[in-house]
Amino acid sequence: MSAEMSTEVANRLRYVRKKNGLSQRELAKRAGVTNGTISLIEQGRVSPSVGSLKKLLECIPMSLAEFFTFDLGENNAMVSRRGEMPNLGNAAIEFYLAGANRNMKDRNMCIMREVYQPLADTGPEMLSHAGHEGGFVVAGQLELTVDGTTWLLDPGDSYYFESRFPHRFRNPSADLVCEVVSANSPPTF
Repeated sequence: MSAEMSTEVANRLRYVRKKNGLSQRELAKRAGVTNGTISLIEQGRVSPSVGSLKKLLECIPMSLAEFFTFDLGENNAMVSRRGEMPNLGNAAIEFYLAGANRNMKDRNMCIMREVYQPLADTGPEMLSHAGHEGGFVVAGQLELTVDGTTWLLDPGDSYYFESRFPHRFRNPSADLVCEVVSANSPPTF
């Protein structure tokens, strides 16, 4: 195995082991090898045979094909800086999606920073979709209507409801921006 391949195996094994919540010692115990062996592989100092690697991966469990084909870049944690996130909304309601550049098929939830300009709302049509959603008002006020009931929320107030109920959001202020941090699952963006 080349040095480049050994480094690739080292990085992938370390990532997969940690992602599955295993210490080097625990993986070694499951595979019947010493934790020093795992350490040397992850440092790129020892290149495991295909059989040895297969034996380690069976303890996770993961196939050799999965091990060599998953995209390390797509599976790592991602940080998005304020000025780097695209506005997925419009000028009236800005939606900034956490991890907007992350592969959408891997998402289990949607976390957003929502900015409602004065008097902006989600429109006259009530929204309704599968899942649950919730959030916190960070600044301004938010008028929330869910299934015919309307609440006025101030900074620090929160909401949570089943998204199947007809709902809409509105900034009732003529001069203050409303900012909300929200989440929904399954993701709708």
